[in-house]
Amino acid sequence: MTFSITTWNINSVRLRMPIVEQFIVRHQPDILCLQEIKCQEHEFPLQPLKDLGYAHIIIHGQKGYHGVAIASRVPLAEDHRQNYCGVGDARHISAIFERGSRRIRLHNFYVPAGGDEPDRTVNPKFGHKLDFVEEMKCLKADVIPGISSILVGDLNIAPLEHDVWSHKQMLKIISHTPVETEGLLEVMSKGKWLDLMRQHVPAEEKLYTWWSYRAKDWAAADRGRRLDHIWSSHDLGPFLDRIEVLKEARGWNQPSDHVPVTAVFKF
Repeated sequence: MTFSITTWNINSVRLRMPIVEQFIVRHQPDILCLQEIKCQEHEFPLQPLKDLGYAHIIIHGQKGYHGVAIASRVPLAEDHRQNYCGVGDARHISAIFERGSRRIRLHNFYVPAGGDEPDRTVNPKFGHKLDFVEEMKCLKADVIPGISSILVGDLNIAPLEHDVWSHKQMLKIISHTPVETEGLLEVMSKGKWLDLMRQHVPAEEKLYTWWSYRAKDWAAADRGRRLDHIWSSHDLGPFLDRIEVLKEARGWNQPSDHVPVTAVFKF
């Protein structure tokens, strides 16, 4: 039984619905997790997704900012939204789905970007990001016996040396500063999460999911970062068949600066 989950920071779902539909028609993931949808729940474009077979959709929306959603071909249960840092931002949603005899809790995250200055004393956005990551350290992959876990999303941190185009030049740039990378690796370690993307692509190889809008020729420069992630509880690791990072989507019409990342399992 093959099963696939895609994560994609879409950077405004209403603006980019044409490329969402294009992606679905070509790749048909069983579950699509979107981040930065930038709309309230009643504004979300439900019908195009339902017309493409995604009958089960849960949304945690917010006016003009943030927002996450899960669109699924299989039923979703136990819709849950965690209010990280207690500020009311729509940055998390989770649900349970079943595949065969397995019950799996799926978390979809949009971690704060953190602004431009990596110093919480002068940049509250960076402090908020660090506090958010600190709270994530309580999230366990194996919290309930008999329920596996998958965590996806734009975590806005590239934790490993080859998750960025230049480790040395990025050490003082938000998304790859030591306090962030160490924090995210601690989230993974404390929660007993498995980095599925790096199970598929060795840590010694470059791997990116984001290319800045500021680059005149993003493809030629190839100064990317791996900001989008797919993790799981360790019991699901052996069933991972492949990871697909659709780099070509960065060059589509009116693209997001992130590209879709898909995990394909064979149960």
